[in-house]
Amino acid sequence: MSLLDPRRAVATALIASLTLALAGCGTLFYPERKGQLPGRIDPGVAIADGIGLLFFIVPGVIAYAIDFSNNTIYLPSEAGAGIDATHLDDPADTAQVDALLASRGLPRGWQAEVVRVERPRDLGQALAWIEASRVDLAAR
Repeated sequence: MSLLDPRRAVATALIASLTLALAGCGTLFYPERKGQLPGRIDPGVAIADGIGLLFFIVPGVIAYAIDFSNNTIYLPSEAGAGIDATHLDDPADTAQVDALLASRGLPRGWQAEVVRVERPRDLGQALAWIEASRVDLAAR
């Protein structure tokens, strides 16, 4: 057999196209989009997946299926998620926090959701806090 054997060339092309299609074009191009919320479809990814349909039906369908299941075929949301931070100079009491939440139209009952955030002094203190939280969870 020579290197230019037509069967070998067709088999190599088939394996290469199936490998690319199985990975999904949007998943290859934009891995950071994986798991995002559905929205508007990215035309570039949809066209790239559609090219797989031109060569072979199965790789194109697989590429679309992977991109839709990973949500990588969608454009990123324009609104995005954001954090509305408010810096207070003095410690606030419960009434001040309730008034601040009410002014922004947010629900009350935040007391059950409060988590105190502290920075550990060193690695030893961080590991001690982790171990203490494990003990607390095991006791529940």
